[in-house]
Amino acid sequence: MTKPVTMYTTTWCGFCAGTKRYLKSKGIEFTEVDIEKNPEFAEKIEELTGGFRTVPTLDIGGTWMVNPSRKEIDAALQA
Repeated sequence: MTKPVTMYTTTWCGFCAGTKRYLKSKGIEFTEVDIEKNPEFAEKIEELTGGFRTVPTLDIGGTWMVNPSRKEIDAALQA
């Protein structure tokens, strides 16, 4: 069973673009939420990061990850 993946991003974030490419290269489907267009989600990101709007932030099956590495993403997908 595949875990649901939600990725919180902005349009100008280079790390977001790289993470999207990585997920797509692995065939991982994800929902993308632009926190600038959806400010209610930006508040959640601020809660997770101590007041910052750090992206990419991912929710992988209920596990929240702030700017994760590829290794961390892979581990969360397999856990």
